[in-house]
Amino acid sequence: MTDKTAGVVLHCLKYGESSHIVNIYTEASGRLSYIIKVSRGRRGGVRSSLFHPLSIVEVDAEGRNTAQLRRITEARLLHPLHTLSTDPYKLAITLFLGEFLHHALREEGTNRPLFTYLMHSIRWLDGCATERVSNFHLVFLMRLLRFLGLYPNLEAYRPGCYFDMLNAEFVFRQPLHSNFLRPDEAASVRVMMRMNYENMHLFALNRLQRVRCLEVLNEYYRLHLPGFPQLRSLEVLKEIFV
Repeated sequence: MTDKTAGVVLHCLKYGESSHIVNIYTEASGRLSYIIKVSRGRRGGVRSSLFHPLSIVEVDAEGRNTAQLRRITEARLLHPLHTLSTDPYKLAITLFLGEFLHHALREEGTNRPLFTYLMHSIRWLDGCATERVSNFHLVFLMRLLRFLGLYPNLEAYRPGCYFDMLNAEFVFRQPLHSNFLRPDEAASVRVMMRMNYENMHLFALNRLQRVRCLEVLNEYYRLHLPGFPQLRSLEVLKEIFV
């Protein structure tokens, strides 16, 4: 059985001498794992260069979606990306988001709105001017929360509230656990949730503010996604966006 599906590449790992295992978030079936035989010439395999993080591909694969590993027989770029691998700032974002999504979508099944969001976001980043991308990863992670069912309840906010990250809500008393933001940072959460791709360049964050936002978002995901690890690319991203 062979079928065709579009997908976003999350992770690619060398397997043996001539194969790779690729994790792709597909439009039709959610996250799937594939094995590819790597081409070393014009024949005999699939080009591994197609499977960089966040590449948007279309693949033909053998086997059933319930199989642990399906074999890709053919692959092609569905939407060629022109700047993500050449612009150092965009490359850092791409590597970070690839690693982030690789863990965040580990158990994610079919979710077509999520797939559409990923496609739109990747293409938007590719076409965006470099000087306007410094807040992109923050907006991406905040908006992603909606598609994963993790978006916090913002309606109860009042000045002086704490933000309870464990229960995803604003509260008037300091929580008994340690996973909360004090009122000054809690107020920033509500403001930051107003950011989107079109207006994010208007939010003039300095390096310390941007790093803190990233740390809070990362911790929030770790609290709500079991087994979510420390990300190796996180420190690189912190250093790049001064």
